[in-house]
Amino acid sequence: MVEVKICGLNTAPTLAAAISGGAKYLGFVFYPPSPRNINISDFARLASAVPPNVKRVGLFVDANDDFIARMIASARLDMLQLHGAETPDRVTAVKKHFKLRVMKAIKVSSRADLRQAKRYEAVTDYLLFDAKAPKKMRSALPGGNALTFDWHLLNGINWSKPWMLSGGLNADNVAKAIQVTGARMVDVSSGVEENPGTKSRERISEFLKAVSAI
Repeated sequence: MVEVKICGLNTAPTLAAAISGGAKYLGFVFYPPSPRNINISDFARLASAVPPNVKRVGLFVDANDDFIARMIASARLDMLQLHGAETPDRVTAVKKHFKLRVMKAIKVSSRADLRQAKRYEAVTDYLLFDAKAPKKMRSALPGGNALTFDWHLLNGINWSKPWMLSGGLNADNVAKAIQVTGARMVDVSSGVEENPGTKSRERISEFLKAVSAI
């Protein structure tokens, strides 16, 4: 079975759609420049509706310890997703300080990026492979840019840690992405939105059904 993470949730109806559809991970974005950013009070309200068998993941981008601690204090998180330029040393420090599982996002456009990802295997609990935005892309976010990368780049590489596939996934292409990469976990954000930051219950349902049909 392929597990799904729905990232960037910020309303009760879309949270409910993700849970009822079978998502195993729910992502909450704590990055103010993002249209998917959620404030502390809304996160605390939504987090209280998450059942214990579904993991709550907080997405941070080069955040300091004080900022992470404030989010954790508002409601329980099961995992921290580091989606910025955090070094292996920073990942190690976050794990040690907060004593939570950590997932490090790796931005991919070439095989060289995957070689760099090997630096994180020993210090993180999960890896997440996302598309690297081209330098010429204006107003690019650290993630959620609706971009894919060449999935064949992942072929032939063995990872010692579990990993998620992300980047431009939607209900139409997720089966192909899983077939090419062999991913056992997938992460979606822009692919289940009506516009940036606004999730669609219908698209969430369609995506989860597409994965469950594999």
